[in-house]
Parts: sequence; structure tokens; C-alpha cells
Amino acid sequence: MRIRIVGAGVMGRGIAQWAVTAGHTVELGDARQESVDDAVLFIRTMLERAAEKGRMSAKASEAAVGRLVPVDSPAAPGDDVELVIEAVLEDLDVKTALFRQLEEVLPASTVFATNTSSLPVTRIAAGLTDPSRLVGLHFFNPVPLMKVAEVVPGALTRPGLPEKLAETVRAGGHAAVIVADTPGFLVNHAGRGLVTEALALLEECVCDTAGIDRIARDVLGLRMGPFELMDLTGLDVTATVIDTIWEGFRHSDRLRASYLTPNRVAAGLHGRKTGRGFYTYGSAAPAAEPEPALTGDASRPVHVPGDSGDAAALRDALTASGTTPGPLTKDALVLVPVWGTSVAAAVAALGLPAARTFGVDPLSLGTSRRVLSVTPAADPEAARDARAVLAGGEHRVTPVRDTAGSVAQRLLASIVSVASSIAERRIAAPTDIDTAVTAGLGYPTGPLAWGERVGAGRMLDLQRALHTTTADPRYRPTRWLTERAQLGLPLTEPGTDPAVH
Repeated sequence: MRIRIVGAGVMGRGIAQWAVTAGHTVELGDARQESVDDAVLFIRTMLERAAEKGRMSAKASEAAVGRLVPVDSPAAPGDDVELVIEAVLEDLDVKTALFRQLEEVLPASTVFATNTSSLPVTRIAAGLTDPSRLVGLHFFNPVPLMKVAEVVPGALTRPGLPEKLAETVRAGGHAAVIVADTPGFLVNHAGRGLVTEALALLEECVCDTAGIDRIARDVLGLRMGPFELMDLTGLDVTATVIDTIWEGFRHSDRLRASYLTPNRVAAGLHGRKTGRGFYTYGSAAPAAEPEPALTGDASRPVHVPGDSGDAAALRDALTASGTTPGPLTKDALVLVPVWGTSVAAAVAALGLPAARTFGVDPLSLGTSRRVLSVTPAADPEAARDARAVLAGGEHRVTPVRDTAGSVAQRLLASIVSVASSIAERRIAAPTDIDTAVTAGLGYPTGPLAWGERVGAGRMLDLQRALHTTTADPRYRPTRWLTERAQLGLPLTEPGTDPAVH
């Protein structure tokens, strides 16, 4: 296939490298010829380096470089160009004007693809004489490493075109997912589950940024905590995406933006690229602050109330760590496993001693880090002792302010809830959601598969408890999750279409 890529910036050169490696002949054009020259040199260097490192043969590298063809103008005539991929400035007028030029010089059979990450594909297509030939093709940076692309048909894209484009992407070694033309498409939309909830936890002073990141990494298994991720991406970029998606879905409570981000963006606290974000970088960065030393009495007696499965799991975990729970005595610490509720609610419901009662997140029991929930009524000495007890068996412990569901549960509930909402709206198929999020966001598993692993019924219990305890509509369970939990269906399958005959 002969592909023309318009835009020789970071994304354009990445897409060009993918295309020539996949065996396509690639015309590369840009309004600035210097950008084309720089891009050709960059791609040649990357391909030669890949050969040196054994990721491809020298012959294949040389052949790929030979398939890269610089053109003098983005709108140069080309009767044999089958596909144009646009990767220019993220501006509706700029993109529309470019495609209008291309309509005049390229055959009617040439497919147009826009690499937009935020603009509606339908609105770009609306400016063309033939909007049926335009489709979204959203790659992620860096393209050679982020092996997924979103194929986004507009409202007037001709039938069959998205599927053919997806086949082309897959033949080039990337996963391709077909996504409805909605705000944020799929990956950026799904990613709001983690960062918006992390910001909500920070707003509520449940835990500091370092603590939330540690829990996200050690308990949920994420490669980076949400605040580390926002610093890497750039808070200016992240805040824009948050606001765009929230506004695009008409201020959906589930996607609610945080009041924390505008001032931080205005102050230039964008993250790594400005040297300061949620953390400090560069020569001025302080040494990583160690976790507080253990000062409590790990030998203090412990009582775990209740006969639930979570209570039994907590007793087993404590016993394995060297502490055998016993009866409720006047000196015993009370450790309560909380699932979607708060320690304060357990104290009130069970008549427990408020000064000595603490919560433990069941999600953290099988990990290297345990999460301890502390209420305002807790005795400081008892809190230190509870942390020491939980640290048995060389576990790390993060104390957090008591809140419904604690930190890991709220992050996970939000991740699964947003993905379920995407599936419910048929923005993408369930398997595509998991494929795209795993590849695009680096989660240890897809969000729907993650919810399935925990259990649809248990996830529903969590979301219902969060919703009931907080009365916040952001935690309202989705129909997708509710129905599947009630019917015993997997979260990862679409189920029967009501239009079936």
C-alpha cells in the first residue's frame, strides 16, 4: 500500500516508522521541508538502531528506509496514494482545510484518516465534499512502542471502511480497536477512571500523593501511580483531557473534574517538563522520602469481629504474619475489613471501641502493602500499634484517613465503572476495551477483566456500598455491571442483542 503521512512532527514520524516497517511505501510531507528532512533522518536512525540491537535484520532495516519517500508538498498530486494519515496541529480548521486540499489532488478512492486525539471525527469530515471517505485513526506516542490504534468512524463514514483500516493496522503488528466517535474515544476516556478518583481522594485529604501512588502500585499492581502518571504526561495535558471528556459527556458525575487542577496548571506545576508537578524533578529534587519508621507495639492483642469471608481472610493473614487474633478485651486493637463502607460506620453498627478500631482494605491482604484506615476518634498510640501489627511478615503499611471503600477500592471501582459505562454505551466492544486499555495505559489487566477477576457480584456490592455511604452519584453502579452480576454473565462479554431474530 502507498500511504501518505502529512505532518512530520513526533506523531507523524512515529506513524511513518510503523508504516515502512510494516512494508508500506510511505510518502512523508509537511508544510516545512526542514521538518521532513529531520523526520527522515530520525526514522533512518531509529531503523538502523533497531538493526544494531537485533530487533530486525540489517536487510529489513535498509529496505524499510528505502520505502520512505519525502514529498515537496503535503498536497502533492498522487494517483496511486491509497491512504492519507494526517498528523498535523490539533485544530479543527487546520485539519479541515488540509483535507479539502487533498480532495482536490488525490483520487476519490483515497481513504483519509485523521490522527486526532480529541476532535470529533464527524466534525472534521463535515467540511469535506465527500465525508464518507474520512475515518479517525488514532495512534499513541511513541507509536513503535504503544502497539494499539483506535479506528474511529464518523457519522457518515462509509460502511466497511473502519474494518478494512483496522485490518491494515493489525497487519502492521499493532492492535486495532473500533471506537465510536465520542469524547476521548476509548483509551483517554477509560483513563479518567484512575486519575479523576485519585484527585478526588486528594481533595478529601484521604492520603497524600505519595501514599496514593504507593497503594496504586503495590496493591493494584499499576506500573505508575496516578500522580506519577500525571507528572509524566503533563498536568496541562491531563487537565485538558479531563475537562474535555467531562464537558463532552455533559458533566457526567462519573467523570467529574477536580477543582485542584486549574490552579496547579496556572502555576506551571505541569510535572516533569517544568521540573515541578506533584513531585519535584531535576537537580532540585529532594531525595525520595522514606516511609515512616515503625514505632508501635506489634505484640498488642488484636480482635477481628464478624464471620464474613473478608474477616476470615484478615484473621488468616494476621496469623500468617505472626499475630493470632483473639477475643475483644479492654486492651485489644480491633481490625475491621471494610468493603465499600467506612470504619466509622462499623463502629456505630457494631458498638466497637472507637479509639481502638481501625480498618483494613481486603484488597491489600495478598500484597506487599497493607492499607490501614484511621478515624478521627482513634487513639494515636493505638494507631501506631495497629500499623506495627499489620507490618508483621515484612509488609509495608500505608495509614489513610477513614473513607468509604478506602483508597484501592475507590480507584478500582472507578476504573471498572468507567469501563462498564463505555461498554454500556457501545462506544467499544468489551474485548476491545480491555485490549486498548492494557496496551494504551499499561494496566496489569483490562478493566472489565479486572472486575471479573474480583467478581461481578462483589464489584456491585462495592459500588452500591460506595453510593449508599457517600450519596455521591459518581459511584452509582452502571447497568452493565448490575445486570451481569444479577444474571451471572461475564463483564467481558456483550450478551444477547435485543435485535436478535
